[in-house]
Amino acid sequence: MTDKTQSHDSAPTPAELREKAEATREQLGQTVEALAGEADVKARMRQRTAETREQARQRAVQAKDKAAEALRAAQDRLPAPVTESTTQAKERIISAAATVAGRFREKAPEGLGDKAGQVARVARRRRGPLSAVAVVVLLVLVRKRRGRGRR
Repeated sequence: MTDKTQSHDSAPTPAELREKAEATREQLGQTVEALAGEADVKARMRQRTAETREQARQRAVQAKDKAAEALRAAQDRLPAPVTESTTQAKERIISAAATVAGRFREKAPEGLGDKAGQVARVARRRRGPLSAVAVVVLLVLVRKRRGRGRR
């Protein structure tokens, strides 16, 4: 870092030396900050995670918008009679389900609904073990059935 305007014979003045020292300190400070930023892995990972999260959010919004647009386009292409019959069928199914549920509540013994709810909650919590038991039972049944077919 030599100054080309200055000749080799003349010595730099104290003001020039102070100026050079200040410029060197400034460059050194910037270099140290850049190196510190590179060395702070946690901060870099947080920044990268935030960027990735934002990209994922943007993709999700785009996918949601695209799906909504596709749904609107499909609904626009459906003829009115099809839409009406679909709506009527949906209403009939909801009504029938409500009727069946009402009849079940009337005819079911007292407390059965509570027990069914408890069983459903336990099944949801222990889905893994229940799935394993179901697979074992299924395998046993398949083996038995195959065994009968061979006789």
